[in-house]
Amino acid sequence: MTREQLIEIWYGLVNSKRRFLWIVRPDSVVGHGGEDIPQELIEGTKERGYLVDWAPQEEVLAHWAIGGFLTHSGWNSTLESLVAGVPMICWPYFADQQVNSRYVGEVWKVGLDMKDVCDRNVVERMINDIMEEKREEFVKSAREMAKLAKESVGVGGSSYCNLDRLIEDIRLMSLKMKDRDGQEP
Repeated sequence: MTREQLIEIWYGLVNSKRRFLWIVRPDSVVGHGGEDIPQELIEGTKERGYLVDWAPQEEVLAHWAIGGFLTHSGWNSTLESLVAGVPMICWPYFADQQVNSRYVGEVWKVGLDMKDVCDRNVVERMINDIMEEKREEFVKSAREMAKLAKESVGVGGSSYCNLDRLIEDIRLMSLKMKDRDGQEP
């Protein structure tokens, strides 16, 4: 993200008046570092926010205090949020992120899609929608998706059965190769 985008998101977080944990990896901002950050952002962060350069994402998402997740909506992050039942604000950047973001907002209805907009007012409004205005509908959908995701990986679930079939197919191919070549694969 650019420094300007960082500042816009930061203002949106602070102006939302919500507590936040923001993970900003050192290599994720193009351009200037932390110099000349507006004082109101520093003060607002001291009051309600916490910035770190890394955190165990799955553990954070599983914590009871997490009310929403601002994400680029890569597949792994999307799945982790779905499994944790945490509503998302998606700000897709490239590749699969746009599709994942549309699914989050329009199909699964477990969050909001910022599309390619990076504006402090949009960020603030979406945080308030996720945390208050539309909270019940997002939490209900997120819990339903979490239940489905957990069922799919449990014994007899679709992902569990598909993985079992894959393992069996690999085992059978290995046996066929062994029989064909008369030797160990």
